[in-house]
Amino acid sequence: MERTPVVFIHGAWLHALSWESWAERFASRGFLALAPGWPGEAAAPPDLRKSPELLGRIGLDALTDHYAEIVRSFETAPVIVGHSVGGLIAQHLITADVGRAAVAIAPAPINGVPLREFESPAGLPSCAEHDPAEQLVSLSPEQFHRVFANTVEAEESDRLFDRYAVPAPRRLLVDVGCTGAPRSPRAVADVANPERGPLLLISGQEDRLVPDAATRAVYKQYGDTTAVTDLKQFADRAHSLVIDSGWRFVADYVLGWLDGHGIRAHPPEG
Repeated sequence: MERTPVVFIHGAWLHALSWESWAERFASRGFLALAPGWPGEAAAPPDLRKSPELLGRIGLDALTDHYAEIVRSFETAPVIVGHSVGGLIAQHLITADVGRAAVAIAPAPINGVPLREFESPAGLPSCAEHDPAEQLVSLSPEQFHRVFANTVEAEESDRLFDRYAVPAPRRLLVDVGCTGAPRSPRAVADVANPERGPLLLISGQEDRLVPDAATRAVYKQYGDTTAVTDLKQFADRAHSLVIDSGWRFVADYVLGWLDGHGIRAHPPEG
């Protein structure tokens, strides 16, 4: 029997391997779970950390086109689940009627919602402070703990860093608005589209990279559409909520939300 695909899109500073637990969980429920990497992304995080040069050329346009092509390649329209920049892409695609449904977790803001308007901790490397010739922006283990995995102990944060963390393309960070410079035209979503599939926005209330307030501001932009748009806020969770020890609570909420909207692992025949 044909299975409903779920395409997972990771965000900045993480490797596609960051979806390994989610993919296993969704597959165990009968979904066809896939976590395709970015263009040029090495198969393993250590390899990518050693040779990250190809990442430096990636911007939001290329990344959006890459995943749009993947999503469109299935006969059965997939569910799109994105984290951070992946959450922005998930919204862009679903509001363009690409995909069956979308889940945007701690998504980089769309449609001009400012990210830096909300409080950001000291120590986050700003791409504005880097030489424009530098193509990559890296986090140290200490920075990763402070701004990415700030709700877990240092030991767990270090394990997550070692397994999943990779440099992020400076060009991509600029495209999504980290410098305050004009964003890419792809950093948008058609919030008024009434025909699109269901959309779930998820935030962590202790997120220091994409604060809960930013996700709530995005949610308000969908207020005038009749299409299904839901918001789930997780207390005491940081930007690492898809990879840290509490990932299962988030994944199972998403599975329940999909089921509640009639999106099953095995679509009805005919």
